[in-house]
Amino acid sequence: MPTLEITNFNLVVSVLGGWVSLFGLVSYLLKENFYLSEARESPQTFGRAAPITDTDPDSFQVISLLAGVTFSPHALNWVRPLEYAGSQINLDAVTLYFTRLVLGVQLVLSGIQLPSRYLKKEWKPLALLLGPIMTAMWLTTSLLVWALVPHLHFLHALAIGACVTPTDPVLSNVIVKGKFADNNVPKNLQKIIIAESGANDGLGYPFLFLALWLIKYVGDGGHMFSGGGGLAIGLWFGETWGYTVILSVIYGAVVGWLAKELLHYCEDRKFVDRESFLVFAISLALFITGTCGLIGSDDILSCFIAGNVFTWDDWFRLETLDELAATDDRHASQRLDLHVIEGIRHAIFMGFFGPIGCSAIFYLYVTNEFIDTLNPDGGDEPRSDVANIKEAVSVIVWFMVVVSVVVHGLSIPLGKLGFYLPRTFSRTATTPEGTERLPFQTGSLIIPRVSGHASSVDIGGNANTPNRSRSASTRPVYRIGGSVVPPQESAEPSRPGSSRSVQADPSQERSALVRPQPAAPPPRTIRFPDEVAEPVQQDP
Repeated sequence: MPTLEITNFNLVVSVLGGWVSLFGLVSYLLKENFYLSEARESPQTFGRAAPITDTDPDSFQVISLLAGVTFSPHALNWVRPLEYAGSQINLDAVTLYFTRLVLGVQLVLSGIQLPSRYLKKEWKPLALLLGPIMTAMWLTTSLLVWALVPHLHFLHALAIGACVTPTDPVLSNVIVKGKFADNNVPKNLQKIIIAESGANDGLGYPFLFLALWLIKYVGDGGHMFSGGGGLAIGLWFGETWGYTVILSVIYGAVVGWLAKELLHYCEDRKFVDRESFLVFAISLALFITGTCGLIGSDDILSCFIAGNVFTWDDWFRLETLDELAATDDRHASQRLDLHVIEGIRHAIFMGFFGPIGCSAIFYLYVTNEFIDTLNPDGGDEPRSDVANIKEAVSVIVWFMVVVSVVVHGLSIPLGKLGFYLPRTFSRTATTPEGTERLPFQTGSLIIPRVSGHASSVDIGGNANTPNRSRSASTRPVYRIGGSVVPPQESAEPSRPGSSRSVQADPSQERSALVRPQPAAPPPRTIRFPDEVAEPVQQDP
C-alpha cells in the first residue's frame, strides 16, 4: 500500500527544486527592474560607449537570505541542517568545506575575468589596497568591535576584525556586473574591484593568524603553550606567510600556467570537445582547492592566482566571452595607464561597497577550528581565556554578514527608487491640465486632449490613435523623460500674407496628420544616470 516517504532527501530536493523553479519564473523581472542580478546589456559607462557584456547570474543574495530564513528550523522547519549532519561539529565542518568550494570556483572565475597581465600592470594600486588600506580596515573594525562588545579581549577583537576584513567576491558581483555596473561604473573601476576582492580573500590569513598565534601563546600568559610573543611572531612569518601565503601564490601560478599550456596544446589538435573546454576552469578550481587543502596551504589565494595566470594571454577569456560571462575588453591594455580610481566619488563608491559574506563565514570556521586545538589535553573543555570566543565570533560575524547582505544588496534598488520617485511625483504634479497620459504607451509622445480625444505618436512618427485637429491647442507637448517637444513646422497653420502660406493638398494634409515629421530635439543637459542618449529617428 502506498505510503508517504517524508525523508530528509525528498524534502530537501523538493524545497530546493521548487524554490529555484518559482524564482526562475520571475528572474528576468528582478534582473531588469529591481537590479537584484546581472543582465545582458549594451552598456554605457558614464556616457562613454562600452562593449557588450554577458554576465552570469549572481547569488540573489537578499532573496536567498529570506528564503533560507523561511525554510530554516526557526520558521517552517523544512530544512534541518543539524539533523542531516548529526552533530554541530559535523555541521561546522560541512559549512567550512562548502565555503571553500564556493570561494575556490568564484575566485578562479574572477581571475579569468581580468584583462591580460592585469596583476602585473596594476600592481601599484593593488599593493596600496592590499597593504596599508586593508591593514587600516582590519584595525578600525577590530577597535570598533572591541569598543562595542563588552568584556571582549582585544586579541579576540583582532580575530573577529580579520574575519570580516576581506571583501567578498560573490557579493561584489552586484556592483561589478549587470545593468547598473554597465551604465554607471567605469570599466577600470570594475576591474580593480574584482582584483581587490579576489586577492584580499586569500590575504585574510595573515591578519587572522597574527591574532590566533598571539591568542595561543600569549592569551593565557604562557601557562599552556610556552614561547610567548616571540614564538608567535616567528610562526606568523614562517608558517603563515612562508608556507600558507607565498607557497599558495607559487603553486597557483604554476598550476594555472601548466593548465593553460595543456589546454592550448589539446585544443589546437582538436583533442578536447567544446563542453569540456568550457568547464575546464571549474574543474581547475576543484583541483586547486583539493590539492591545496591536502598540503595545508591557502587554497583561496591560489585559486585567484591560478585563474589570472590561466588567462594571462587573454586566449581563454576571449574564447569564452559568451559562455563563461567574461568581459569583452580587448582594448583594456590600452587603457590601463589611466588612474583606476579617479577622484573622491570613485573612492567613496569603492569604500562603501565592501560587502562581506562567504569569505567571512569561511574565516569564522577557520577560527573555530583553530580554537578547538587549544583545549587542554585535547579534551572538550576549552581553555579558560577562550571559553567564550567561539560564541562571540559566531554571533558577531553572522550578524555582520546578514547586515552586509541586506545593506549592500538593497543599496542599488533603493537608490534608484529614491532617485526616480521624487521626479515621478514632480512630473505628475506639473503635467498641464487637459493632458492625458495614455497607459502602456512607453516610448510614445503625449498629445494634449483636444475636443475630448487624445492621441499619441510614437518615436517613429506613427499615430497610435486617430489624431483630430491637432493644431487646436497651443499647450506644450511632453516626451517621456520630461522634455518639451519643439513646435513642428509642418503642423503650424498657414497665415494670410505669410511667406509660408501655400495652398495645401488635402491628401498631403491627411498624410501629415498621420505621419508628422518631428524635428530633432535640443540636447538635454540633465539626464538620468543610466539613461542612454539616443538620437530621434526621422522618417525619410
